[in-house]
Amino acid sequence: MKFELKSVIRWFDSGYHPTEYDNAEDQVDLARCISMIILHIGCFGVIWVGWSWFAVSLAVVLYFTRMFAITGFLHRYFSHRTFKANRLMQFIFAVLASTAVQRGPLWWASHHRKHHQESDTENDVHSPHADGFLWSHIGWITSTKNFSTDNKRVRDFARYPELVFLDRFDVLVPLLMAGGLYFMGEWAGMTWPSLATTGPQLLVWGFFVSTTILFHGTSTINSMAHIFGNQRFNTGDKSKNNFWLALITLGEGWHNNHHYYMHSARQGFYWWEIDPTYYGLRLMSWLGMIHDLKPVPQRVLEQGRNK
Repeated sequence: MKFELKSVIRWFDSGYHPTEYDNAEDQVDLARCISMIILHIGCFGVIWVGWSWFAVSLAVVLYFTRMFAITGFLHRYFSHRTFKANRLMQFIFAVLASTAVQRGPLWWASHHRKHHQESDTENDVHSPHADGFLWSHIGWITSTKNFSTDNKRVRDFARYPELVFLDRFDVLVPLLMAGGLYFMGEWAGMTWPSLATTGPQLLVWGFFVSTTILFHGTSTINSMAHIFGNQRFNTGDKSKNNFWLALITLGEGWHNNHHYYMHSARQGFYWWEIDPTYYGLRLMSWLGMIHDLKPVPQRVLEQGRNK
């Protein structure tokens, strides 16, 4: 572990790139842990701010809407291009996903593409079999080696300056969201006293609690979905299908399916495999918001049925 001033600067501007970082070691950067520490400590604020049905409901809504932005867009769109969207739509959901404190859209996609190329090998950025459970769940995101965005892996989206901006200043959107929730709570508390909420309460529940649970929910796919579950397809790695993880991640738990055929917008290949993200994408497609959702090929479905 190490702590350097350069790391603090990069916390605010990830475009700051000293040459010595090009060959950085795969170790935890203490400065990069600051956001994770603040996020988790902030959850203890519930002791002082209490709770209200409004605050808790908002936290739940923000969990699922942002999980959809992550699974539907950071994963199925930016990482795998399983459907098409216009420039405005991709920017809107990139902003929404950026509120999750999981770095920028280009960073997320570039590392996920690398994961698929080197899944569960010693070069995988987050394999529980190569580096252990804790590293695959949270440690890898704090590593100096994994800090930079490999734009060569995401040339298709790196040509959009608005996405590059979100990626470079990835701390900006979460800060704006946190401030917005605080002022929303103050306004709601004064306008509708019956809601029994305040600015600090919405900040704690809507940002800290919701975002922390969202982070760990997403991370279960990196860690648990490569340990617990069953394998329908031989993918050459340890990816598993897990019903319970599918519930908390809106369909990402069908991870073995996805590793076998990553080009489909649908990860629950069969009707009994619940995939809420795909249902949401289908609705968006019917409304004309996105188009050309890629299906699961019939040959893949037949292979799965024979397992």
